[in-house]
Amino acid sequence: MYYYCYMDLAVISSSPRGPLKAQAPELLSLLEAYLSAQDVKQNSRENYRRTLRQFFAWIAATGRDLSGLSLPDTIAYKEHLLSSGKSALTVASYITSLRSFYGWAEANKLYPNITRGLKLPKRKQQFRKQPLSTDQSRALLSEPEGLSLRDYAIINLLLRTGLRTVEIIRANVEDITYKSGKRVLLVQGKGREERDNFVILTDKAYRPLDNYLRSRGRVSSKEPLFTSVSNNSRGGRLTTRTISQIAKTGLRSIGLDSREFTAHSLRHTTAVNILRAGGLLEDAQAVLRHANPATTQIYTATIKEEQRLKTAAEELIDSLY
Repeated sequence: MYYYCYMDLAVISSSPRGPLKAQAPELLSLLEAYLSAQDVKQNSRENYRRTLRQFFAWIAATGRDLSGLSLPDTIAYKEHLLSSGKSALTVASYITSLRSFYGWAEANKLYPNITRGLKLPKRKQQFRKQPLSTDQSRALLSEPEGLSLRDYAIINLLLRTGLRTVEIIRANVEDITYKSGKRVLLVQGKGREERDNFVILTDKAYRPLDNYLRSRGRVSSKEPLFTSVSNNSRGGRLTTRTISQIAKTGLRSIGLDSREFTAHSLRHTTAVNILRAGGLLEDAQAVLRHANPATTQIYTATIKEEQRLKTAAEELIDSLY
């Protein structure tokens, strides 16, 4: 038996920051109860809050009642999200939040789980950011004009190791160490609590980093690997936004200024370049530290496309007529 909650949703704002607390305290309490029961990181909790508020706003805007919803309503909501111009990946995030909410609501006998049978939108397996070509990679590392020792070291590290921006900012000086005689950087990966993985620092990856560290003078092993030089946070840890801006500056210096080329493009480039150089898919997976090999599989599409362009079958026709 379910004990349904009846709430007035007619005045909920469509903005994630709308006057939800004043307009629908019961709904806010329900949402916060759900969020407090989720054993997830804070950024995931905030994503649930934001996406579920959008769902409640849609209910209000369409004159629906929360207690009377069924699977067709959730399908209509998914179609609304897709028609609004959101990508399949973004819509999948909204639907995942909805599934989680209704799973919790059913377990607590508040509402039945009406999301059973609600499928995630299909999306093509490809990355949204473009990798650099070999020539572009070479240009990025050979033209450091306008880049400080720190910024060049960051770009070089991103391009040669495939580190994420968050992994760069988490790194400390002491994380540079050795394993079986090879210099490595210990990595605290996305969603991880410990530095339980590593990337190998080749001489070409390490040299600019060493130059930068020497320029800082005497540093403590506990200090961040890269530090801020701004007046407000001098000597402190960088933010992911700063890392992204540094990468973007470097990319712009070689004429790559579109939205398809960002700091994450450098991670993609690492994987693609491993394959270009004759490495195996398993090699790229190990460097990028993907738990699922299917995630790494998408990089083969770039290699196949390059081969397709080099040996275009259409050009064979020109030899006939």
